[in-house]
Amino acid sequence: MLPTDPAHALHAFIHQHPRLLVLTGAGISTDSGIPDYRDANGDWKRKQPVQHPDFMRCEHTRKRYWGRSLVGWPVMRDARPNPAHAALARLEAQGHIDLLVTQNVDGLHQRAGNTRVIDLHGRSDRVICMHCDFYCSRDEVHQRSAELNPDFTRYRATTAPDGDADLEVDFSSFHIPDCPHCGGILKPDVVFFGDNVPKQRVLNALDALQQADGLLVIGSSLMVYSGFRFCRRAHEWHKPIAALTLGKTRADELLSLKLDAPIGPVLTDTLTQLAR
Repeated sequence: MLPTDPAHALHAFIHQHPRLLVLTGAGISTDSGIPDYRDANGDWKRKQPVQHPDFMRCEHTRKRYWGRSLVGWPVMRDARPNPAHAALARLEAQGHIDLLVTQNVDGLHQRAGNTRVIDLHGRSDRVICMHCDFYCSRDEVHQRSAELNPDFTRYRATTAPDGDADLEVDFSSFHIPDCPHCGGILKPDVVFFGDNVPKQRVLNALDALQQADGLLVIGSSLMVYSGFRFCRRAHEWHKPIAALTLGKTRADELLSLKLDAPIGPVLTDTLTQLAR
């Protein structure tokens, strides 16, 4: 049975477990204009995002990715933190969040003011060369793509998650920007589907979870194992788990508290109650 007042229930959870590890997913950034991946049942809303093996071995996949990025990246770049991000920054400042682990790659938690953050899947605003480890900003690569492919800058399409777009055109003539140092393959510094999260990030998050009083999941269906693993481990360690997210999650059977409610208003109301 759902609590009649989700904010009151979350307030009680935080009061009882004051030092939390927070895990966030795409649902927390939708109010910032960044689409999420899945519907309320945990099913894909659109075709699955680019797969790491395909990106690395197939030039056409890279052309399609960077071509669609000309449309999709500005939406990610220009997004701003919403009230849910601001609420989590305040919760950290009040000492309730020991560590925030995000599955998002948008950097909005840091922009909102959170300082103890692990970007589990990396950051979309950075680009890395897969051959020489050269780093540069995503904006730099975006500008080079536009200069190399002026005809592609006229396209408009529905934005998809993580700087992608629902654009279907002939990408065969698209010129891919390569590494200015070695000519190698440039890739956003994010963990694509089919790739592995760097081990040290996982270990650091698990260390923090072991020290925390509980786990709070926000805006994630937990369908991807990289996030679900923290619920499994919290359950094994007998730590309470709360989830504030719309729709079902992969961890529903493990939860101590499930709040199927709008994220921003609940977090804002919870802060008000904590201040009383």
